[in-house]
Amino acid sequence: MPSLFQRLKTWWTKPPAPPLAPPTVAQNGTGVVDCSTPAAAERALAPQTPDLAQIYDALRGCHDPEIPVNIVDLGLVYDVQVEEGRVDVKMSLTTRGCGMGGYIASEAAERVRALPGVREVNVEIVWDPPWTPEMISPAGRKILGLPE
Repeated sequence: MPSLFQRLKTWWTKPPAPPLAPPTVAQNGTGVVDCSTPAAAERALAPQTPDLAQIYDALRGCHDPEIPVNIVDLGLVYDVQVEEGRVDVKMSLTTRGCGMGGYIASEAAERVRALPGVREVNVEIVWDPPWTPEMISPAGRKILGLPE
């Protein structure tokens, strides 16, 4: 029977295991994707530009500090355009004299910029058409206690 020293020496001197083969799949946040070639892996793992629903959800987190309704349900967001990581938002304010306009626009830009795949955000304040209370969504009307 080999001594303890001989058994340990055999265990310590085993040749290293061969390196593992590179993975053929990876995670990109939405599930398993094909990474069988470097080009496929780069395409699959590249940040995806968010869709309009994701952008509007992000904008729903932005509120006019004077009104307890988000800017989407207030009807302040007029248009959103998305193209390869660039997001353009056209929005208005409840009045031209709104002192919080710069704050609201910068908060909207920050929330959209935080989405994966967004490289550039442009928030433009527009006055045409002028905002009216009729632009408030049914959800916003309910929060404000307005008739639908």
